[in-house]
Formats: sequence, C-alpha cells, structure tokens
Amino acid sequence: MADLICDTSALIALHQVGLLHILPALSTTVVMPAAVAQELATGRSEGHDAPDVTGLKWLSIRTPTARPALPDAKLLGAGESDVLWVALETPGGVAVLDEGPARRVAHQLGIAFTGTLGLLLDAKNRGMIPAVAPVLLELDRHGFHMSPHIRETILKAARETP
Repeated sequence: MADLICDTSALIALHQVGLLHILPALSTTVVMPAAVAQELATGRSEGHDAPDVTGLKWLSIRTPTARPALPDAKLLGAGESDVLWVALETPGGVAVLDEGPARRVAHQLGIAFTGTLGLLLDAKNRGMIPAVAPVLLELDRHGFHMSPHIRETILKAARETP
C-alpha cells in the first residue's frame, strides 16, 4: 500500500464522521506533515472539532527536508504546501488533498493524490464501511463542501444510485 500523506481537511472530515480509523486500514504508513499538526492544534485551541492526533501510534509526523518553489504557491495553505513537499520526498506516496488549487499543483508536479471522498470509496470497496451515501450526508452536516456533480459522481462510483 502507498504511503498516505494527509492534509488537515481530510483528517478533520474523517474525525467528524467517526472514520479516522480507516486511514491505517487503507495504508501501512500514514503521514501528517508538521504544518498539518500545527493547523489541527490551532483549530482545537480555537474550539473547532479537530482531532487530537498526538496519541495515534499509526500516524507519523514528518517535516519536509526541502521546500522547492511550488506552482501557484500563493493559493496554498501551509499544510497543503507541506503535504506536497513531503509527497515529493516520498516515492510512491499519495497526497490526500481536498482543495482544488492543491490538487491542481499535485497534478502539475506528477504527485499521485486522492481526497476524503476517494478514501471513502476505497473504504467501501474494501468492506470497511457499508455505504458512502450516509457518510456524505454526515459530511454535509459538518460543512464539508462538495458540488452536486461531485456527489453524484461519488455515488455512481460507489454503485449507490438508483
């Protein structure tokens, strides 16, 4: 299994729907860049529903050793940039990114990527969750943004459309 290098949004979304535990089942190595750890800690200190990942033995924190220039860097957050830099240093790694600009940069750099919804599809395909549709409803309840087109695409991929 490829290393998963997770951004803040995916960790928060999976935590909020009670599915953070699927990450170590989907990959033997789950990495969180240091900037993501800081974003989660800041979110918790501000009262947001962000996971406390300090005790998760399956999650390692990695700091990128190099920070080369990234295309459209001004559109990226610190966590997204760190995810991309760590992914560049992790052959075969998969960046877990939800935001469009970060996904476009990953594509430009040839970095494999997925997002929260892709992880949910993988979890369903591996029998870890029975259905994606109820999770999408729960994500909506927590303010996770997805277009109607993306929702329909995910439900078709999950074979959950009438």
